[in-house]
Amino acid sequence: MKHKTSANLRIQWFHDEVSRGSFPNAPRIAERFHISLRQAQRDIDYLRKQLGAPLLFDQRNRGYVYSAPFSLPLVVAGENDDLYAYNRRDDELFIASRTDLHIPEADHVIIQSQIPYTATLEIKDKLTVLEMRSYIISNEKRHLFLCEFHNIDRFLCAILTARSGIRIVEPDWLRDKLLHMAEKVLHAHE
Repeated sequence: MKHKTSANLRIQWFHDEVSRGSFPNAPRIAERFHISLRQAQRDIDYLRKQLGAPLLFDQRNRGYVYSAPFSLPLVVAGENDDLYAYNRRDDELFIASRTDLHIPEADHVIIQSQIPYTATLEIKDKLTVLEMRSYIISNEKRHLFLCEFHNIDRFLCAILTARSGIRIVEPDWLRDKLLHMAEKVLHAHE
Protein backbone atom coordinates (compact mmCIF):
# COMPACT_ATOMS: atom_id res chain seq x y z
CA MET A 1 0.00 0.00 0.00
CA LYS A 2 1.42 3.37 -1.04
CA HIS A 3 1.39 6.22 1.45
CA LYS A 4 -0.83 9.06 0.26
CA THR A 5 0.92 12.41 0.50
CA SER A 6 -0.89 15.65 1.17
CA ALA A 7 -1.12 18.44 -1.35
CA ASN A 8 0.79 20.63 1.14
CA LEU A 9 3.77 18.29 1.07
CA ARG A 10 3.74 18.15 -2.73
CA ILE A 11 3.49 21.94 -3.01
CA GLN A 12 6.39 22.42 -0.57
CA TRP A 13 8.52 19.98 -2.56
CA PHE A 14 7.62 21.72 -5.83
CA HIS A 15 8.39 25.15 -4.32
CA ASP A 16 11.78 23.90 -3.06
CA GLU A 17 12.62 22.47 -6.47
CA VAL A 18 11.68 25.72 -8.26
CA SER A 19 13.68 27.71 -5.70
CA ARG A 20 16.73 25.52 -6.34
CA GLY A 21 16.44 26.12 -10.08
CA SER A 22 15.85 22.48 -10.96
CA PHE A 23 12.89 23.23 -13.30
CA PRO A 24 10.26 20.85 -11.88
CA ASN A 25 7.13 20.06 -13.86
CA ALA A 26 3.89 18.10 -13.51
CA PRO A 27 5.37 14.76 -14.68
CA ARG A 28 8.12 15.02 -12.02
CA ILE A 29 5.55 15.68 -9.27
CA ALA A 30 3.43 12.78 -10.51
CA GLU A 31 6.42 10.43 -10.55
CA ARG A 32 7.82 11.57 -7.20
CA PHE A 33 4.51 11.28 -5.31
CA HIS A 34 2.81 8.51 -7.30
CA ILE A 35 -0.14 10.65 -8.31
CA SER A 36 -1.86 11.31 -11.62
CA LEU A 37 -0.52 13.89 -14.03
CA ARG A 38 -3.85 15.69 -13.70
CA GLN A 39 -3.51 15.93 -9.90
CA ALA A 40 0.06 17.17 -10.27
CA GLN A 41 -1.13 19.94 -12.60
CA ARG A 42 -3.87 20.88 -10.09
CA ASP A 43 -1.15 21.28 -7.43
CA ILE A 44 0.79 23.64 -9.71
CA ASP A 45 -2.39 25.58 -10.55
CA TYR A 46 -3.19 25.90 -6.84
CA LEU A 47 0.29 27.28 -6.15
CA ARG A 48 -0.09 29.80 -8.96
CA LYS A 49 -3.74 30.84 -8.52
CA GLN A 50 -4.45 30.47 -4.80
CA LEU A 51 -1.02 31.22 -3.33
CA GLY A 52 -0.03 33.81 -5.95
CA ALA A 53 3.22 32.16 -6.98
CA PRO A 54 4.80 33.97 -9.98
CA LEU A 55 5.38 30.73 -11.92
CA LEU A 56 6.52 30.68 -15.54
CA PHE A 57 7.04 27.60 -17.66
CA ASP A 58 10.52 27.55 -19.22
CA GLN A 59 10.13 25.81 -22.58
CA ARG A 60 13.84 25.23 -23.04
CA ASN A 61 14.24 23.45 -19.70
CA ARG A 62 10.72 21.97 -19.72
CA GLY A 63 10.00 23.09 -16.19
CA TYR A 64 8.86 25.95 -13.99
CA VAL A 65 10.76 28.96 -12.66
CA TYR A 66 9.75 31.92 -10.52
CA SER A 67 9.62 35.24 -12.36
CA ALA A 68 10.02 37.09 -9.03
CA PRO A 69 11.05 36.18 -5.46
CA PHE A 70 8.38 34.07 -3.75
CA SER A 71 7.99 32.24 -0.46
CA LEU A 72 5.16 30.11 0.85
CA PRO A 73 2.89 31.73 3.44
CA LEU A 74 3.32 31.09 7.16
CA VAL A 75 0.46 30.51 9.56
CA VAL A 76 0.06 32.41 12.84
CA ALA A 77 -2.23 30.91 15.46
CA GLY A 78 -2.80 31.01 19.19
CA GLU A 79 -1.77 27.96 21.19
CA ASN A 80 -5.25 27.26 22.49
CA ASP A 81 -7.33 28.56 19.59
CA ASP A 82 -9.34 26.20 17.46
CA LEU A 83 -8.31 27.76 14.16
CA TYR A 84 -7.72 24.43 12.51
CA ALA A 85 -10.33 22.21 11.01
CA TYR A 86 -9.72 18.88 9.38
CA ASN A 87 -11.08 18.48 5.88
CA ARG A 88 -11.62 14.73 5.61
CA ARG A 89 -12.56 14.85 1.95
CA ASP A 90 -9.27 16.47 0.93
CA ASP A 91 -7.23 14.89 3.74
CA GLU A 92 -5.73 18.27 4.57
CA LEU A 93 -5.68 20.80 7.36
CA PHE A 94 -7.02 24.24 6.69
CA ILE A 95 -7.50 27.36 8.75
CA ALA A 96 -11.03 28.33 9.66
CA SER A 97 -11.71 32.02 9.13
CA ARG A 98 -12.41 33.94 12.33
CA THR A 99 -12.71 37.70 12.24
CA ASP A 100 -13.34 38.02 15.97
CA LEU A 101 -10.06 36.39 16.93
CA HIS A 102 -7.86 38.27 19.38
CA ILE A 103 -4.57 36.60 20.22
CA PRO A 104 -2.63 38.18 23.09
CA GLU A 105 1.00 38.73 22.12
CA ALA A 106 2.36 36.53 24.92
CA ASP A 107 -0.04 33.73 24.10
CA HIS A 108 0.67 33.15 20.41
CA VAL A 109 3.09 30.96 18.59
CA ILE A 110 4.11 30.87 14.99
CA ILE A 111 3.42 27.57 13.40
CA GLN A 112 6.39 27.61 11.09
CA SER A 113 4.62 25.80 8.32
CA GLN A 114 2.18 23.00 7.82
CA ILE A 115 4.32 22.20 4.84
CA PRO A 116 7.69 20.75 5.90
CA TYR A 117 11.01 22.42 5.23
CA THR A 118 13.67 20.45 3.40
CA ALA A 119 17.43 20.35 3.75
CA THR A 120 20.28 18.35 2.28
CA LEU A 121 22.77 17.12 4.88
CA GLU A 122 26.16 15.50 4.54
CA ILE A 123 26.46 12.74 7.15
CA LYS A 124 29.45 10.41 6.96
CA ASP A 125 28.94 8.43 10.18
CA LYS A 126 26.45 5.52 9.95
CA LEU A 127 25.36 5.84 13.59
CA THR A 128 24.59 9.51 13.04
CA VAL A 129 22.52 8.56 10.00
CA LEU A 130 20.51 6.28 12.31
CA GLU A 131 20.09 9.13 14.82
CA MET A 132 18.72 11.39 12.08
CA ARG A 133 16.47 8.75 10.47
CA SER A 134 13.27 10.45 11.65
CA TYR A 135 14.17 13.40 9.41
CA ILE A 136 15.74 11.58 6.44
CA ILE A 137 13.43 10.90 3.51
CA SER A 138 15.99 9.82 0.90
CA ASN A 139 19.66 9.13 0.26
CA GLU A 140 20.57 11.45 -2.61
CA LYS A 141 24.21 10.45 -3.16
CA ARG A 142 26.99 8.97 -1.10
CA HIS A 143 26.76 10.62 2.35
CA LEU A 144 24.11 13.14 1.16
CA PHE A 145 20.62 12.87 2.64
CA LEU A 146 17.44 14.78 1.90
CA CYS A 147 15.62 15.64 5.13
CA GLU A 148 12.20 17.07 5.98
CA PHE A 149 11.29 18.90 9.19
CA HIS A 150 8.57 21.16 10.56
CA ASN A 151 10.37 22.82 13.44
CA ILE A 152 13.59 24.63 12.54
CA ASP A 153 14.97 24.89 16.06
CA ARG A 154 14.32 21.24 16.89
CA PHE A 155 16.01 20.17 13.65
CA LEU A 156 19.05 22.36 14.34
CA CYS A 157 19.27 20.98 17.89
CA ALA A 158 19.28 17.46 16.45
CA ILE A 159 22.19 18.46 14.21
CA LEU A 160 24.09 20.11 17.07
CA THR A 161 23.68 17.14 19.41
CA ALA A 162 24.45 14.44 16.84
CA ARG A 163 27.12 11.84 17.55
CA SER A 164 29.41 13.14 14.81
CA GLY A 165 29.64 16.14 12.52
CA ILE A 166 26.84 16.95 10.13
CA ARG A 167 27.25 19.51 7.37
CA ILE A 168 24.25 21.42 6.00
CA VAL A 169 24.73 21.39 2.24
CA GLU A 170 21.58 23.39 1.54
CA PRO A 171 19.67 25.62 2.06
CA ASP A 172 22.06 28.44 2.86
CA TRP A 173 19.59 30.19 5.19
CA LEU A 174 19.50 27.12 7.44
CA ARG A 175 23.30 26.93 7.60
CA ASP A 176 23.38 30.66 8.46
CA LYS A 177 20.82 30.13 11.23
CA LEU A 178 22.90 27.28 12.67
CA LEU A 179 26.02 29.45 12.66
CA HIS A 180 24.10 32.27 14.35
CA MET A 181 22.86 29.86 17.06
CA ALA A 182 26.40 28.61 17.65
CA GLU A 183 27.75 32.16 17.90
CA LYS A 184 25.12 33.03 20.51
CA VAL A 185 26.11 30.00 22.60
CA LEU A 186 29.83 30.86 22.32
CA HIS A 187 29.25 34.52 23.28
CA ALA A 188 27.16 33.48 26.27
CA HIS A 189 30.04 31.38 27.58
CA GLU A 190 32.91 33.84 27.11
